[in-house]
Amino acid sequence: MIPVQGYTGARVGVLGLGRSGLSAARALKEGGAVPVCWDDNDAARAKAEAEGFETAKLTGATLKDLALLITSPGIPHLYPTPNPVIKEALQMGVPVDNDISLFFRSFATSEWDNLDVTPRVVAVTGSNGKSTTSALIHHVLEHTGRATQLAGNIGRGVLDIDPAIDGEVVVLELSSYQTDLARALTPDIAVFTNLSPDHLDRHHGMGGYFAAKRRLFSEGGPERAIIGVDEDEGLYLAGQMAEGPQDDRVIRVSVERKLTDFGWTVFAKKGFLSEYRKGRQIGSIDLRAIKGLPGSHNHQNACCAYAVCRTLGLAPRVIEAGFASYPGLPHRSQIVAEAGGVTYVNDSKATNVDSAVKALGAFKKIRWICGGLEKEGGVSALSDAASEVLKAYVIGREASGFAMQLAGVETEVCTSMEVAVARAMEDAGEGETVLLAPAAASFDQYDSFEKRGDHFADLVKAGLG
Repeated sequence: MIPVQGYTGARVGVLGLGRSGLSAARALKEGGAVPVCWDDNDAARAKAEAEGFETAKLTGATLKDLALLITSPGIPHLYPTPNPVIKEALQMGVPVDNDISLFFRSFATSEWDNLDVTPRVVAVTGSNGKSTTSALIHHVLEHTGRATQLAGNIGRGVLDIDPAIDGEVVVLELSSYQTDLARALTPDIAVFTNLSPDHLDRHHGMGGYFAAKRRLFSEGGPERAIIGVDEDEGLYLAGQMAEGPQDDRVIRVSVERKLTDFGWTVFAKKGFLSEYRKGRQIGSIDLRAIKGLPGSHNHQNACCAYAVCRTLGLAPRVIEAGFASYPGLPHRSQIVAEAGGVTYVNDSKATNVDSAVKALGAFKKIRWICGGLEKEGGVSALSDAASEVLKAYVIGREASGFAMQLAGVETEVCTSMEVAVARAMEDAGEGETVLLAPAAASFDQYDSFEKRGDHFADLVKAGLG
């Protein structure tokens, strides 16, 4: 645990008692603060009370008495409308913050003066690929024997990790919900993978969404910024961070074009990763045979992870060996079975159109299971990416409407995962891939994308006997 510094004896409100909220309460208490907790859910409050925490409705005099209000990332603080507790706190002048900020304020301690190598923090954000990028960095570091912890939006909560040891690297995956509110953001290395439409209601459009991601760089002032420049927003961000094209504090990343005219770049073309510095190639990796990193979207993740590891001083061949043993993350282009010449892939994390497009581009001869709770903007753009789709098997409560948007794609309305998997397995032949890449949220039929992916995997394994 990372004890929170700076609030000894102070009353600090904690709004929302899920994973991050309870973690923050524990870390505040460990640091000498007095947490005052609230959640509208009776069971969540009961759990906090069972741990000895004070619970009280955060309003009026109780709220005014707080030195700080910590809120969970899922609670809106501005758009689409502010949570009433947060709005009242702001009206009273009570600072509002989150656990990510508490981590950055509290991670470094006076004990670091006795360490030979200062610990470092790598923070990864973006629309797609941030989980894989974070996990891949962590895996490569583990492969080399370097002390490392993985936390944030993946792995453990940021305040649940252990105090740093000599030379340790903490890798954080941070969502826009987490970066948007944090008052302190000070990573040593910051990564921006890409940007595509997502969470637009929460951020009041693409501009607000990008602004939330950009705060990791503009507020944090990282020593090195690793930025995907295949979208206009990344291109702009790299331009804002660099003093000129040869400024190697910014590492530009691409999977769409060669980048040879800058101080430091990493790009991938046709499955080959290349590292250039000041116009000269100094490293390369053939990514095509790495089963845990299929497709150009994973090649972008590999480029970002490679750039981080090079910044941390690892040699290209060492990084390549770490990549080769990377098993991939569950629900992200995860191969769950191979039988009869058919490959079964679980990409349930493809919850938006852009991530599904990337999944469709990673495989050939696809039997595609898709559908679910549509996000803003519809799914018609998927048709242009479906050249390798032999047939789509559509699930979800609105499966018929989803299927109608897939112009030019043979579809079968299955509604349930059971029917979709059974029909795809019946139809699939040698050399084909049965791919779950929903391009939609799971909440019409499942509690989470993880449960959706697990259901798919269980049905495949049961069908194969």
